[in-house]
Amino acid sequence: MSEKIRCDACPIMCYIAPGQSGACDRYANEAGRIVRTDPVLMLSRSLEAGGAVVPFASADWQDGMLPADAFVTGIGAGTTYPDYKPAPFIVSSQVAGADMVTVVTEAIFSYCGVKVKIDTDRHLGPEGAVVRAGGEAVGHVTTAEYGSQMMSLGGVSHLTGHGKAEGRVTCATLLALCNGEAVELEIEGGSGVVVQAGRPPVVDGVRERRMRVGCGSATIGMFASQWRGLVDEVVVVDDHITGVVSEHQAGKVLGWEPTGIRILGHRSTPGRYFRVSEPGLGWGGTRLTDPLQMLGPWNPKKGARPGLRLLMVSTTGEDHAYYELDADLVPQPRPMPEQLRESVGIIAENCEPSLCSVLFVGGAGGSLRAGVTRNPVRLTRSVQSRETRLTSGGAEVYVWPGGGITFMVDVLDLPEGAFGYVPTPALVAPLEFTLPRAAYLALGGHAEAVRSVEEVTRDGGEYATGAQLARWPGADPE
Repeated sequence: MSEKIRCDACPIMCYIAPGQSGACDRYANEAGRIVRTDPVLMLSRSLEAGGAVVPFASADWQDGMLPADAFVTGIGAGTTYPDYKPAPFIVSSQVAGADMVTVVTEAIFSYCGVKVKIDTDRHLGPEGAVVRAGGEAVGHVTTAEYGSQMMSLGGVSHLTGHGKAEGRVTCATLLALCNGEAVELEIEGGSGVVVQAGRPPVVDGVRERRMRVGCGSATIGMFASQWRGLVDEVVVVDDHITGVVSEHQAGKVLGWEPTGIRILGHRSTPGRYFRVSEPGLGWGGTRLTDPLQMLGPWNPKKGARPGLRLLMVSTTGEDHAYYELDADLVPQPRPMPEQLRESVGIIAENCEPSLCSVLFVGGAGGSLRAGVTRNPVRLTRSVQSRETRLTSGGAEVYVWPGGGITFMVDVLDLPEGAFGYVPTPALVAPLEFTLPRAAYLALGGHAEAVRSVEEVTRDGGEYATGAQLARWPGADPE
């Protein structure tokens, strides 16, 4: 009877029985040898979609099946762990007549996380609030940006710094988000939200449709000229900056007359008010379901009069109402004039669709770099100077300035299923380092491990596997 064999592809060091896979499901015992269960992904801009999976070292690569621009990605390639050895694939190629080298690996990241941008006018939770998945803390709410709520999830403290359950749930949450799956999150003191890259957020069971066109002040700046003559006063309700057109500089320039309106909030500059309400799920991200609650008594000495026309609208145009002042200077709801309805529609038209964005952030430091070069700091400097081009699954990345190789990539730019995990717990992400061959050798690169694409497809890698050709994400169809 065949015995279990040990896999050394990650620090777990699983003993795998014949026909079984390890804890990560990425490596298996096939007839007494460790094999990679997923095929290595090779990308081409000229290949028709739906490339077949074929074994490495197979005649099936012959007869022109392999395109000239084939690019070996880190997806399915295997890892450098335990890092004393060269990366799984160090591939030489010709690019526009230049001799280039691409170093390909699946990197194990304990120091990683995701930044989540959620387009919504709703208040999801207080800044700094803990974000939970399955009851475990996996991150926190961070600073809101224009029309979007932001979260920072993962990181080494959640992955390894607390209990095992928190680490496992954090890892599973990051993996699902990076692979484009939906995740349910709960924010302490706030809302429940379903997040999925490229899809609208679902806040407390309600699917969002639009992100704001701008703050209340910006909305007035954009549309004040279209309201002139149709209405006497416009209030754009916003949790952050509520705008009042008659007081706003845009209204002043257009000749708007004072209306004697009084806003119950903190006046910043003319026509701009902070804190008209606590944040919430109502109009413009406030708690208000009746916008008149933010108004004080109207002042007849400053222009208030019976019949004065008032439009109140949110920053997405989803909430809107029209009023006229009665004899006691109290706003009374009236049917919305058609021309005003059209102007509200223009606000809605100018709102972007509400989506979730997920960006993976990882620090490609430590001993990972030893799989690229014998002198790791030279690789860091080469990446920072842009001599070496860093990609993740073929996707462009943003490399943060400063020390180390900290990069960020939009998960939707990668092919499907690009991310994996190991139960340490940590995420596994594909990386490719591409640079001129002469520069690679000058870094102290592993010259003896450099192979051509033809040699790679003929001989395969350290772990037996197949390979799949696919169209480069975002490539123009032929």
